[in-house]
Amino acid sequence: MNQQNSNLKIYQKYMELIYYTNDLVRKYPKSETFALVEEIKHTLYAGLRLLVYAIKTYKKQDKLNFLNELDINLNLLKVHIRLSYKYKYITVQNYNHWSSLITDICNMLGGWINACLKK
Repeated sequence: MNQQNSNLKIYQKYMELIYYTNDLVRKYPKSETFALVEEIKHTLYAGLRLLVYAIKTYKKQDKLNFLNELDINLNLLKVHIRLSYKYKYITVQNYNHWSSLITDICNMLGGWINACLKK
């Protein structure tokens, strides 16, 4: 599979994550709208921005910087999800599905980072 095709797959998976996340956070209590929900959305959209930058940039070092930042954002998102589960804002099924979406993206991202390092 060529690099452009795999970039498209990670982008599609990330969009799936955004749709799923937005559906879930609508159900959070109103008291979390300007706290956890806002933080989740900020991290999510900052990650999307980094992904687009990584896809569009040609300099290897810049691409690696964006990909590493995206990896950090995904780890932050995992923490937000754990908090959501701990406070019982989401079910165990939501937690498992949400986590698996992020894990899939992390695995794709790891492959992309390795491919960049080998060039």
